[in-house]
Amino acid sequence: MPLLHTLLRLPARVLYLALFATAIGLLGFGLYLQHVKGLEPCPMCIMQRYAFLGVALIALVGGVHGPARTGSRVYAALIGLGALTGGSIAARQTWMQLYPPEIPECGPGLEFMLESFPLGEALPMIFRGAGDCAAVDWTFLGLSIANWSLVTFSATVAFALWMLVRREP
Repeated sequence: MPLLHTLLRLPARVLYLALFATAIGLLGFGLYLQHVKGLEPCPMCIMQRYAFLGVALIALVGGVHGPARTGSRVYAALIGLGALTGGSIAARQTWMQLYPPEIPECGPGLEFMLESFPLGEALPMIFRGAGDCAAVDWTFLGLSIANWSLVTFSATVAFALWMLVRREP
């Protein structure tokens, strides 16, 4: 219990830098799966990466800034919004994996969409997904990448909520 008590009392700067390191580690693992293991991400995966990147960048700014109580709450709220966005995408992909549509909703690949359509038309298609978003190509402990992403985003939302209500030591 003393270790948990010590961790809970760390300054906001340290906690935000730890979140930054965690998010960058997750992004790095995704790139490893893509470039070393050959797992091509679908657009829903790409959008989750953008959400992780947004969370990481906000956490980095919060860690470098070392905010006081009000600033810490602003960073926590922004991190929470980013995590909710990514979590909703991960939840949708998890749903698609559990209940695959009879007709794939994902459409053409991300690269094709960006090369073939103006950005204004491609973005809505990206949010709908492309490739096979319902496919489960990799699992760890019985959970897919989308499942782990949902777990991680949920933990990040919990972290953000905790940072919103905690008393600065």
